[in-house]
Amino acid sequence: MLWKKTLGYSALLLAPRVSGFALDATRPIVRLDPSRMLLRGGATVPRAAIAGAQEAATAVPLTTAAFSTSDAAASSWSGDLMVVPLWQVKKGETPELTPEAKALDEALEGAVSDLIADNEFEGKPGSSAVVSLARSSPIRKVAVVGLGNATEIKSSTARKVGAAIATVAKEQKAKTAAALVPAELDAPMQQAALEAAMLGLSADTRYKADPTSDENKPPPLESLELLGGADAAALSRAKAFSSGMLLTRGLVASPANYLTPSSMAACAAELASEFEGLSLTILEQAECEARGMGAYLGVSQGACEPPKFIHLTLSPPGGAPAKKKVAFVGKGLTFDSGGYNIKAGAGSMIEKMKFDMGGAGAVLGAARTLAEVRPEGVEVHFIVAACENMVSAEAMRPGDILTASNKKTIEVLNTDAEGRLTLADALVYAEALGDVDAIIDVATLTGACIVALGPDYAGMWTSCDDLKQNILDAAGAQGELFWPMPLAPEYREQINSKIADLANLGAPGGGGSITAALFLKEFVDSTAWAHLDIAGPVWNEKAGGATGFGVRTLAAYAEAQSA
Repeated sequence: MLWKKTLGYSALLLAPRVSGFALDATRPIVRLDPSRMLLRGGATVPRAAIAGAQEAATAVPLTTAAFSTSDAAASSWSGDLMVVPLWQVKKGETPELTPEAKALDEALEGAVSDLIADNEFEGKPGSSAVVSLARSSPIRKVAVVGLGNATEIKSSTARKVGAAIATVAKEQKAKTAAALVPAELDAPMQQAALEAAMLGLSADTRYKADPTSDENKPPPLESLELLGGADAAALSRAKAFSSGMLLTRGLVASPANYLTPSSMAACAAELASEFEGLSLTILEQAECEARGMGAYLGVSQGACEPPKFIHLTLSPPGGAPAKKKVAFVGKGLTFDSGGYNIKAGAGSMIEKMKFDMGGAGAVLGAARTLAEVRPEGVEVHFIVAACENMVSAEAMRPGDILTASNKKTIEVLNTDAEGRLTLADALVYAEALGDVDAIIDVATLTGACIVALGPDYAGMWTSCDDLKQNILDAAGAQGELFWPMPLAPEYREQINSKIADLANLGAPGGGGSITAALFLKEFVDSTAWAHLDIAGPVWNEKAGGATGFGVRTLAAYAEAQSA
């Protein structure tokens, strides 16, 4: 992925020096032993032998706190923390207590009403206030949390509520907690809030020397009871979606000396062994060569780590025939140095290029979620061409010409435009599965998309109106932000090459994310296809780094196909 301050491109490359694709047959191909690497400390050992590498490169652990629904009355509950969500009111007005909250307030001798009055609490989404109660009280502390406007509730505001509950529980060091669930909060909004609470309580301490220290130890919360109108199915779905998000966050946040193509393949193998209905195929380098995947292998050839082409398949539950067949293709660069067009200088973001597999992370996270919710009648394929883009004597060079698996040749104008190369062969592979209803690729493809849309929105390119609307509906329901972008035919000539079929880089002057999408379009013939560039929202430094973006949309899209 090419990152600049103002422009960014990713490109598709095929390498003439990949075994089986050498243009000069007289030139010997010298390869490093892929099972060995020179560690920073100077010792040459297999990367897989690094202590704890495989475990650390997988999911962020889900909170151990037990979430449960309960019919118990809040007024009779006892424990460390009671949370009372309240709908927002106009300034100067007092939020209205539900009958359950009123009964609780009476049992606590007006503590809830006093807390609202003392803090002039208005119920803004995600706001909170807490008070400690007398030692004789069966409840140690009570908190109010704002739900926002009752007529404007959506998944993003519901997540603020869940995040606030998690924050209050952590700050108050509660071991046992309960929360009233308003009857007006429907199942999807409950799910969104519960996801946020679970994610907020799930700390990533995988790379800490002492994860049990006071600074790093997880929140002490052992249980959270959901009282009132809690939906058990929403709770179950929240756990499935949170688990997928945490897998994605764990993968994206893992440094490249832990998350390698091999360990990513091992993660996929763990999923296949854990969940019924998931099967796995791994294509090794020789098999990729036999399939003519020169674009993908061209990117990989400079690395000591071997490429791993990952293909997970989720079959419909109960062995039923598939009514719909969809393929998710994720860009899987576990590290992108830029190659000979090395990332250098301010704005290059080379220190962040562990996240250049964010698309693959989203695809594997969606696999984790969908393997648990199992949509009826839908067969889902999860495809990742995993590799590294490194600099070495064997790396592809600017000016090389590569041949993709659909026989199209590509002139490599810039080795830092590598993502399209790996995706090209993966897209050809996905369409060759046959009878695929839709292919959606997900990638941290271009810095240009961030320039165009900022850090919160992902770009979407497709020529299929139905697919576009289906993706937007899924994303809207899940609160993920996508903006439709043009597959501008006026820019198509920019990726022409005078000596090959295609060039892996458009002309300077802007529109880099568009020419990247146009390049990918060359590798899908007739299947409905969409390209999602998630370079912006894949990472949020202020929010802790990896976001897990894309999992919810992909999972919701696949579920919608069962309707």
